[in-house]
Amino acid sequence: IITIKKMNIANPLNYPVAVLVSGIFFVGGVRSQNISPLIMLPSAAAIAVGGATVLKTQSQRQINRENQAKIQEIEAIKARSQSIAEKAEILRQESEKNLTESNQIELLTAVQYGCNLALELPAKIETLASRLHGSDSLLAPQEIEKQLTEVKAKLDNSNGVARARLQELAASLENNLKLAKEGQDAREAQIASLSTLVSNSAGILQQLQNQLRNSNLNSSEQIEELLVLSDELKNIQENVDLLIT
Repeated sequence: IITIKKMNIANPLNYPVAVLVSGIFFVGGVRSQNISPLIMLPSAAAIAVGGATVLKTQSQRQINRENQAKIQEIEAIKARSQSIAEKAEILRQESEKNLTESNQIELLTAVQYGCNLALELPAKIETLASRLHGSDSLLAPQEIEKQLTEVKAKLDNSNGVARARLQELAASLENNLKLAKEGQDAREAQIASLSTLVSNSAGILQQLQNQLRNSNLNSSEQIEELLVLSDELKNIQENVDLLIT
């Protein structure tokens, strides 16, 4: 039994190089070799179709390689987000015990809110991953513009570290928007932005855990530092939401 693989025939009109090569072949055959145009035409057409098919196949292979690389990046981010969620759960339990005993209810609320958002991180990354599979363009310019508008609106009411984080995100989105408007694939920049936010989440979470374990909970100054870190953890998770939704 002979199995013939079905070829994915391409339209030569979508591949000008293939049309150019077939045209040169046709003109060369007619003028240089004095071959009848009726004889040359089928051969030239076959060259155009064959060349276009080869170019299309190569293009699809390149796209598949790029998609696979992006999928691997997303998988790595997902693994990091799962690690963050596990650490957030540990911190949530530790804070519930230590801060309840110390009667630091405001700090407890802030820490647990940030931890609860971090626990949602793997599901958020999964949402983005599902949009990546089978998509030629992760976001349309209109979607990025909406995200950018939301970030700029938050910038008006932010200050300090939170404002700096939002400015970084706004710059990233502006770059993504530029790529999308130019017809380029904005997924790589989108994934890089997400990777940065996930890394920031891990760093702040670790810092918060270390300080909570070692701080003097009777010191108003150290309590304030913990509140600032909790707020930063919350802000980063909210920025992840802006990037994904």
